[in-house]
Amino acid sequence: MAVSLTGQQVRDRTKTVTRRTGWRMLRPGDQLTLCAKVMGRRPGEPLDRIANVEVTSVRRERLDAITASDVTAEGFPQMTPAAFVSFFCAAHRGCAPGTEVTRIQWRYLDPPTTITRERDT
Repeated sequence: MAVSLTGQQVRDRTKTVTRRTGWRMLRPGDQLTLCAKVMGRRPGEPLDRIANVEVTSVRRERLDAITASDVTAEGFPQMTPAAFVSFFCAAHRGCAPGTEVTRIQWRYLDPPTTITRERDT
């Protein structure tokens, strides 16, 4: 899963929640690798793997139902819920505050110093 806008928060292990417009197939117990960028890499550009996580909770909810504590868990402690909703909608075409999104929560499986870069062959 790409975390291009919150890579530092993942490196710091302060991000434990994300919201996505898709990702309905996830279930608690699924494991993911969080990467700086997944799609749109140039030929030969390494895959920057930041962290391995285990999904602990998945649910669908309205974007504008986000709480202040979840904004912090998303990695944006300085934002209000309204500011986060505006930010999210600006980053996702066709998304509105009332859009139902997937809320994904995880726990980290590896220490913060683990960073692997691989070249695709």
